[in-house]
Amino acid sequence: MATIEDFQKLDIRVGRIIDVKDFPEAKKPSYKLRIDFGRFGIKRSSAQITHLYSKEDLKGKQIIAVTNFPPKKIAGFNSEVLVLGAITKYNKVVLLKPEREAELGDKIA
Repeated sequence: MATIEDFQKLDIRVGRIIDVKDFPEAKKPSYKLRIDFGRFGIKRSSAQITHLYSKEDLKGKQIIAVTNFPPKKIAGFNSEVLVLGAITKYNKVVLLKPEREAELGDKIA
């Protein structure tokens, strides 16, 4: 069972997607994202969210991501953060986002 201390080790923050590109090299349909975390900088992520979101839908959208996992190499792309979402019963990902506009880099508690 996870503890509150386990949760507190995660650095989960608000970001804004500033760029979206197709990622044809990925095994599963994905996008390459550039995400602005304000004073924490711009990070990259690979996200399997092509089923519910177009590139146009994503640009400018606020998201929530884990920012302190080690980078993961995915088909030659260095994914630096894990964008969070709910997995539907159809195995589609619905992105988590702040209920209201938040400052980029705000910590999730």
